[in-house]
Amino acid sequence: MPQQSPIGIFDSGVGGLSIAREIRNLLPNEDMLYYADSAYCPYGEKPPADIKKRVFSLCDFLLSQGAKLLVVACNTASIVSLDDIRQRYQVPVVGVEPAVKPAVAATKSGTIGVLATGVTLSGDRFSSLVARYCHKTAVITQPAPGLVELVEKGKIQGNEAEQLLVKYLNPLLEQNADTIVLGCTHYPFLRPLIENIVGPNITIIDTGKAVARQTARLLKQMKLSCHDTTKPGKELFYTSASQETVEQVVRLLWNDRSVKVKHMPLT
Repeated sequence: MPQQSPIGIFDSGVGGLSIAREIRNLLPNEDMLYYADSAYCPYGEKPPADIKKRVFSLCDFLLSQGAKLLVVACNTASIVSLDDIRQRYQVPVVGVEPAVKPAVAATKSGTIGVLATGVTLSGDRFSSLVARYCHKTAVITQPAPGLVELVEKGKIQGNEAEQLLVKYLNPLLEQNADTIVLGCTHYPFLRPLIENIVGPNITIIDTGKAVARQTARLLKQMKLSCHDTTKPGKELFYTSASQETVEQVVRLLWNDRSVKVKHMPLT
């Protein structure tokens, strides 16, 4: 596959932009395709079989557009379908998972909190993470319905988001968690609010930089890295939802008022 081909990235919505921005920071010359499946968001409340079917459609589309590597920038989609994606497609695949291992390394109280969707927290991959890394660490899980929807609307500041975050974070703090894992790619966009609520003594961990590093490693390993350093990489954005609505949110989260998003419904 040509080294100039783009990286394909998808999420249930705009949350995966938190991963895409870290990839852009690390790999400034790589082209990227991003698909926000916002018409079907949130995945965290849907049956795993439905999520998997949807994910295959997204992968098919990105590969049809020439993607040389797939980034599943969604914890729920990764938990449900990552193994199947790797078996089904003949391209490198990078997934995301809650950053339990680095949280265990960071905690001083011996208790970590994991903020995520219900599907992520109930999945076998998450259970495996806890079994592998949390022998001497208490893990407090907190489903957080409603946060994804706020980010999808661009409501990353204000009372509504703050009140919901207080509701979900307080139980973690009350149980002595000193390290909190953001187990959904939408949540890093709420990080300023989260840090304001929990204070400076609580460590907040997400997976964006780690996923970007793994993407770079795989590209190099498979000899797929872009070698043209004379031009900046470009991004193409697609969505299954309203082009106008999603475009406004992508512009906010990507910090670029010139961004264009193309409506591309998939079956």
